[in-house]
Amino acid sequence: MTMFDFVYWLLSYVVPFLAVLTVIVFVHEMGHYLVARWNGVAIQAFSIGFGRELIGWNDRHGTRWKISAIPLGGYVRFAGDTNASSMPDPDAPELRDPALGPRLFVNKSVWQRIAIVAAGPLANVLLTFLILYALLLGYGRETVPAVIGEVIAGSVAEAAGFEPGDKVLSVDGYVVRGFEDFQRYVATSPAREVVVEIERGAAKDTLHLVPEPVVIQDRFGNDQRIGRIGVSRNIEEADIQLYRPGPIEAIGMTVEEIRFIVQRTAAFLGDFFVGRGDVQQLSGPVKVAKVSGEVATLGVIALINLMALLSLNIGIFNLLPVPMLDGGHLLYYLIEAVRGRPLSMRVQEMGFRFGFALVLALMVFTLFNDTVFDHFGILR
Repeated sequence: MTMFDFVYWLLSYVVPFLAVLTVIVFVHEMGHYLVARWNGVAIQAFSIGFGRELIGWNDRHGTRWKISAIPLGGYVRFAGDTNASSMPDPDAPELRDPALGPRLFVNKSVWQRIAIVAAGPLANVLLTFLILYALLLGYGRETVPAVIGEVIAGSVAEAAGFEPGDKVLSVDGYVVRGFEDFQRYVATSPAREVVVEIERGAAKDTLHLVPEPVVIQDRFGNDQRIGRIGVSRNIEEADIQLYRPGPIEAIGMTVEEIRFIVQRTAAFLGDFFVGRGDVQQLSGPVKVAKVSGEVATLGVIALINLMALLSLNIGIFNLLPVPMLDGGHLLYYLIEAVRGRPLSMRVQEMGFRFGFALVLALMVFTLFNDTVFDHFGILR
């Protein structure tokens, strides 16, 4: 690799990826930080990245704000914690300071701790909402009437009862405002049953079908597993309409979009538990960096839209009930709320070790999947 190639790779892939990731991490950790501050928690450090500190400063509250050497995450560390995962340190000097006691995270009520932990993922969801809402209001959306043009003979659609001229009203309860919605809802449900409501003449009907899973290549040459049913329509320039919703309607449309992404993400994860999952679709930092670089070539708006989707997915991932993640902390605190007392430190320590091993294994697997498996075509 020449110096020019390296600089091109750095600017095309690494810089867009780090820009997107830094914003997402900052918003996530700021959610934890703000709710912790509102609840009077003493905060030791706010870090973007892990490892050795590169630059930093102290604010008037005694919090160390810093940027660290490994830019693949971040953390808010409360006074009295063992590490960035908010495991309390029984030997921490802060725990023996009577004046600091009321400000320690570990001494806050279980509901305050739940609010602080949940604030990170919720901040990611809020970021996604604000981005998608702003883009919808600012740019509107181009749509094509959701009318079936052709039904391919012998296809899933023909077997389900589709006919040319059918107008699609909804898929799995999601309103279809254009043919592009119909395509997207079907494409994100490979090998999973979908329920489609159509209008044929003056009558309405409901069709059940299972999209056939196929692998296609996107414009950048990446393999994508999608669902296909065998319908199409010709699109003339006159068919394309620019739809601009009002501020109130845009709220509903944005909430529906977020609900759709959450539901499809949950279905994607659920596929792995029943043996239908495609490991090629799991993405680690290398693939995300590659996608970020590719999307950056489409323009800033496309990159901002990707940021919104990644922010939501990171928020969802962090809510998984795995110790080390926010969802693991929430699980512990919910158990504490039910039992009236926390789990023993030994049980919590075992859980965090298991969670650390699981998250590390997932990181290693996705890294391997991004590089070795993807490069040599293994598991395809």
